[in-house]
Amino acid sequence: MNNLLRLLSLLLMVATATTANSKTPNIVLILSDDQGYTDYGFMGHEEIETPNLDQLAKESTVFRRGYVPTALCRPALSTLITGLYSHQNKTTGNDPARTPANNAHAERAGKDARELLLTHIDRTGALPLWLAKKGYVSFQSGKWWEGSFERGGFTEGMTKGYPNPGGRHGDAGLAIGRETMTPVTEFIDRSVKAETPFFLWYAPVMPHTPHNPPARFLDKYLKKGVQERVAQYYAMCEWFDETCGTLLDHIDESGIADETLVIYVTDNGWIQKEVGGYGPRSKRSPYELGTRTPIMFRWPGKIPPADRPELCSSIDFVPTVLAAAGAEGPHDFPGLNLLPQLQSGETIERDTLFGESFAHDIADIETPEASLLYRWVIKGHDKLLLTYDGAPGYMRYPPQHAEPQLFNLKDDPKETENLAEANPAKVEELSALLDEWYVPKQRQAGKLAPPAG
Repeated sequence: MNNLLRLLSLLLMVATATTANSKTPNIVLILSDDQGYTDYGFMGHEEIETPNLDQLAKESTVFRRGYVPTALCRPALSTLITGLYSHQNKTTGNDPARTPANNAHAERAGKDARELLLTHIDRTGALPLWLAKKGYVSFQSGKWWEGSFERGGFTEGMTKGYPNPGGRHGDAGLAIGRETMTPVTEFIDRSVKAETPFFLWYAPVMPHTPHNPPARFLDKYLKKGVQERVAQYYAMCEWFDETCGTLLDHIDESGIADETLVIYVTDNGWIQKEVGGYGPRSKRSPYELGTRTPIMFRWPGKIPPADRPELCSSIDFVPTVLAAAGAEGPHDFPGLNLLPQLQSGETIERDTLFGESFAHDIADIETPEASLLYRWVIKGHDKLLLTYDGAPGYMRYPPQHAEPQLFNLKDDPKETENLAEANPAKVEELSALLDEWYVPKQRQAGKLAPPAG
């Protein structure tokens, strides 16, 4: 009889464990804004202090060689929410340029080009819509470009969006982090009480300008002897880190850490200059300090903490989240579902990543190639960057030369030595990989756009 009771008890434990292991996880995306990949304690920065993200890194699988395919706010976010490259979802820049092509689109549709740009997400769909089919509720906070939160499929959110006042990229949502964390924590509390799985989009405009950190952070860096403008940026990084700590602590204190997959990524890089804006090889650029970002996955008990050497891309976000949620999208995605390798620790069978850069202002909202300036590929530690003759418009740092650029990122992470001329076979090999990805039909590599008339 005792043996029978023991067996029944064991079967009950197994059934309970199986049910717990199959519980649909909450999904939390933490999205930094305009932060260099070096600018964290855990990434080795000698002065910037990020204790909360350092702790997250200890609890996560960390990809130090993470990337975004397009290093600009709106396209980077559009990739994260649609799971598609910019040339696929057609959101390649932040705003439509005032060009004859866009004027013609607007005239035919009888709508502003800015409204037409929002229809791209209507065509592609978005992650919150696909998660909703599995019973998820979702909350948008922070930066959001694609109209209202409802347009992206979120069940709740802060942004009213275009054409409302301030609706270009966030309106009320931009208060998150800088002014308050209450909307986010209250959403978590409501979801926990209702026992409903949730997806949280936490995208504060931090450390993005304005660089106006609290004095308690700024004074710390000024006392270290850091130049004032640089100290302001460093302090913004730590202020952002503090908000991440508030969010992570709330998750942990709510007792849902083991049921929550937290993912961290940055939209694009940043180089803070002592005078003026940002450095030319950071935001908007295809170089490492523009496109590279640490990417982290924390799911206690499901994903073991690890420091992974493989390449990772934000293009993997949607397929990985869908797999974790047991959900499906309407089509295949170009990224990888990393969940099996994250859980098992097995090597990811991929050594190649792709990316592209376009002008800030979109020359033709229906033709991505109109604004194409660069495509790049990384295979192992070799990186090839090709320049294209897309229309740059009025951008701060347009391409200055058109020859291929080849770098060995292991020996030259700052991309100071162009090896292309001495290695034509490697250029040809990597160019072929870019053409296997897709072939531009309207723009030519190795050429610059003619000067604007």
